[in-house]
Amino acid sequence: MAQTMEKELIDLPLLHRGKVRDVYDLDQQLLIVATDRISAFDHVIPTIIPDKGKVLHKLSMFWFDFVQGIVPNHLITGEYENFPQKLKQYAFLKDRSMLVKKAKRIDIECIVRGYLAGSGWKEYQKSRTVCGIPLPEGLQESSKLPEAIFTPSSKEDGGLHDENISFEETVRRVGQKLADELKEYSLKVYSKARDFAETKGIILADTKFEFGIFDGKVILIDEILTPDSSRFWEKDIYAEGRPQDSLDKQYVRDYLEKIKWNKQPPVPTLPEDVVKGTRAKYMDAYVKITGRKPF
Repeated sequence: MAQTMEKELIDLPLLHRGKVRDVYDLDQQLLIVATDRISAFDHVIPTIIPDKGKVLHKLSMFWFDFVQGIVPNHLITGEYENFPQKLKQYAFLKDRSMLVKKAKRIDIECIVRGYLAGSGWKEYQKSRTVCGIPLPEGLQESSKLPEAIFTPSSKEDGGLHDENISFEETVRRVGQKLADELKEYSLKVYSKARDFAETKGIILADTKFEFGIFDGKVILIDEILTPDSSRFWEKDIYAEGRPQDSLDKQYVRDYLEKIKWNKQPPVPTLPEDVVKGTRAKYMDAYVKITGRKPF
């Protein structure tokens, strides 16, 4: 039987409980814990995916190091051995948590799309645009775009839902200078990661970043370039004109569609085969990208 949601408790002020991450307040710093929770269709599933949080954490650590020359980030340390003594009593933090700078989050989801998929493909079929950006005729599902595009969204309902907004709306909300920085950093980080991933046989179809302000400067925060925030496709089996077999939680989405869940509570649990299949996808993404074993 698949495990239900974990109940690990930390005796620290809980600042925010997201769908997947828990954020604790350490006064001058934050502790971010990547749990084994998984979400789909804007709901947290009551079944956990064992070791998923560890994969997300380790992959973020890999990418933070890889792109640090482009933009600074919030990471202080992701090594449990370097944590303060008061955290050492929580052994489950190892390999799934990081101490980070306490930045002021910018409430814009910075999405970069390099391929035509998901909601972008649906919009393109109707209007030949993605998030209002005109694209050439003749593209198919999963086509590579002529160049990567920046398609921001805003956090609505307290961060529970994202809503696509134009770049002009981004400028209105945060100002021209900051909007330009977010776009430039997002495209540069995506491009560097995309080119590297291709050498590992992985297509980075799209991804989203979050940024914050620390000491008056823009820094990269949250997680980056994980299967939760990105679409990873295997280059060897990629083909235009159809959906791709993603290295992410597609197993979960497919199962929920198959049982015709109406995407409203109560949220169904997952059978063991779906849990195992999803875990394998996350592990595969990590191994292929980093060339390392996760544990």
